[in-house]
Amino acid sequence: AAPGGALAACEVGQLTITTGAKPSGACCANLRAQQACFCQYAKDPSLGAYIRSPHARETLVSCGLAVPHC
Repeated sequence: AAPGGALAACEVGQLTITTGAKPSGACCANLRAQQACFCQYAKDPSLGAYIRSPHARETLVSCGLAVPHC
């Protein structure tokens, strides 16, 4: 956890989208930490298609996270 309970900084390098396999607990925890950043990522020209991909949606659903509506 970030010091002082602050939200984790948006670090796209920490974003992991799996394909096919059920994501691990660590993967889901990492996505949960990055959840507040998803819309920021979706607006980025180099990341938007990645964030909106069917694989990203499947991974979020597998982790029990809401798919962002940006």
